[in-house]
Amino acid sequence: MTNPENSPTPTPGADAPASSSAAQDTAAADLQAELDALRQRNAELNDQLLRALADADNTRRRAEEEIAKVRKFAVEAFAESLLPVVDSLEAGLAVQEATPQQIREGAEATLQQLLSALARHKVTPIAPAAGARFDPHQHHAISMVPADQPANTVVSTLQKGYLMAERVLRPALVTVAAPQ
Repeated sequence: MTNPENSPTPTPGADAPASSSAAQDTAAADLQAELDALRQRNAELNDQLLRALADADNTRRRAEEEIAKVRKFAVEAFAESLLPVVDSLEAGLAVQEATPQQIREGAEATLQQLLSALARHKVTPIAPAAGARFDPHQHHAISMVPADQPANTVVSTLQKGYLMAERVLRPALVTVAAPQ
């Protein structure tokens, strides 16, 4: 009787032909070539990623610089448009013996210069007429008074408001008709 424990165990590949070893070498070489190609592709993608991140950072930095320049030059242009107003006020103050009529005319001319400068920068007044519908986005009601007009309409404007490019800088101060 033969003991299976004492029988020789077959070694893998011992009975395999020599061509099997060559196929394994070819497969290993193919796998190594594929691994090398994947490593190279990974390195290329890493490089592309780093370049894209650097490009995004540069774009962000350029945009921030551009925004800072726009803010700076917007204020500069606004200040330049106010310089003639300053000049007019200084010229008016330099006159020693101006009559009240001359002072009034100078103040009116200076006001027109100022309003023109504001208009060039899209700053427009909000001055609702009596009877206009109350708009809480543009008006600030400081009181409600009994009036002979419909409720929630402007009775009087106490102080003009101002818009800048359709954005409220300051709402107009108004009194509003109370409900009856």
